[in-house]
Amino acid sequence: MTDVHSSATRSYNMSQIKGKDTKPELLVRQYLHAHGLRYRLHDKSLPGKPDLVLPKYKTVVFVHGCFWHKHQGCRYFVVPKTRTDFWLNKIGKNVSNDERQQAELAAAGWNVLTVWECELKPAVREHTLMQLFSTITRQAH
Repeated sequence: MTDVHSSATRSYNMSQIKGKDTKPELLVRQYLHAHGLRYRLHDKSLPGKPDLVLPKYKTVVFVHGCFWHKHQGCRYFVVPKTRTDFWLNKIGKNVSNDERQQAELAAAGWNVLTVWECELKPAVREHTLMQLFSTITRQAH
């Protein structure tokens, strides 16, 4: 099966995908900040550069895209029909990196939380964010 876009169009589309400051990440940041939590962003000294680091609670938060991190059972994770081997390999590396980095963080005493992109859709966003806030603040030292 061939791509529906030219290689130039596909290249442009892929170049527009961001790794930081994504809409789901901004939603989480705005909610937590509005509720009084302070955090650092993308701490390079920690495995996986977590999206949010809350040192006071010894907690890190990853905001994962369902496609890029292979959210099992999610309707937003669909195996691409073109270059399937390439994409499965790339996404598989993301998943194995996630698992390794989260294990390293947990071994270092961090509470590791993951929020999935689909959990921030309008119908479930408020519940997800309230639950995240509650989980973080329950883990106060």
